[in-house]
Amino acid sequence: MRFRGTTVLFVSLAAAAWAAAQGIAPYSAILPPSFSGWAAKSRGPIEPQAIDNGDKANSVLEAQQAAALQEYGLAAGERAEYLRGAEKLQATLYKMKDPSGAYGEYSYLREPDMARAGFTDHSSTSRTRALVLAGSLVLDIRGKDLPRIESDLKKLVGAVVSLADGGPLPTLWQALPQNGIVERSDRYILGPNVLGQFIPAYPRDWLGFSSGAEAELAQYRIGERRAYLIVADFPTPQVAAEKLKELQQKYNTNGSNPGNQYPPLFAKRSLTLLAVVSGGQNQAEADKLLDQVHSKTELTWNEPGFSFTEPGIGTMIVGAIMGTGIICMFALISGFAFGGFRLVVKRLLPDKVFDRSSHLQVLQLGLSSKPINAEDFYGLGKFRQE
Repeated sequence: MRFRGTTVLFVSLAAAAWAAAQGIAPYSAILPPSFSGWAAKSRGPIEPQAIDNGDKANSVLEAQQAAALQEYGLAAGERAEYLRGAEKLQATLYKMKDPSGAYGEYSYLREPDMARAGFTDHSSTSRTRALVLAGSLVLDIRGKDLPRIESDLKKLVGAVVSLADGGPLPTLWQALPQNGIVERSDRYILGPNVLGQFIPAYPRDWLGFSSGAEAELAQYRIGERRAYLIVADFPTPQVAAEKLKELQQKYNTNGSNPGNQYPPLFAKRSLTLLAVVSGGQNQAEADKLLDQVHSKTELTWNEPGFSFTEPGIGTMIVGAIMGTGIICMFALISGFAFGGFRLVVKRLLPDKVFDRSSHLQVLQLGLSSKPINAEDFYGLGKFRQE
């Protein structure tokens, strides 16, 4: 028993160490054990599967999905199978490191035939699949005739949303033009693996995710053809300008290298935004999209300045006279006010505050035989006689 307990402890520690090395958090159940008559037949964390690139038909798709989860920042995953009689549902929950990664994973998993749903602000559904974004969580539900059990799905979504971590979502999609866009083709991209799945003709990280870029990609109708528009946001305008210069040097960007081996690109920078069209035939065609991309960032340059305009001689004379008059008026009013104040105090408090006889001295020249008394100057003698 002691050996068996030691073995279980060792396996648990090894699993926890492997999960920490892979950046996957310890499993903590979020999917409910039951809801609206549905009961979980099986429920547990998603076990990492080794991707076999042999004869499996879906191995490439699995590898692409695994690469996308890694770029968007998978922290933990959970899967449950629910049964209600003969009906079956499969729910997969992805917990990402932050809401931005969850938004990217949601946009990546969303399929063109999935219409907007009312589960959350960002949710989509079809007959066999429902996709829900809630904070840093992405819920993927698969089953048959899902619109029929929409009320049940809302109970499941409500249980998950209550445990979601909130936070701001990316707003780069607002820079995408809406004229000619293919509905539900926009994708939020944080790395070269996902970008390469949509535009595979260029080397890895040709757009510059290693420079701190984030991108929004969408497909557009140009006549009877379709092209991709990528709007990448860089940390500073200088980084965006350097990336545009690099694209013009390495690829045929805006006609810079006509003999280049890669398909032509058309690009335009707006402050920190770099818009790139892939699949366009010529500059005029691409400009119809590029000219609609504008950065909402405001760049200001505040430089101290000084300007002096000398007034006319008449203005200076009038100003001097007015200033002198104001000063004289102030002195006159202040003098009357202070004098009145002294008289009032002396009448109310004689020989108490101002001109106290014990503190007054008169210098006498001795020209007359009558001595001069200080009280005579301030009318204090009568008070002494009384």
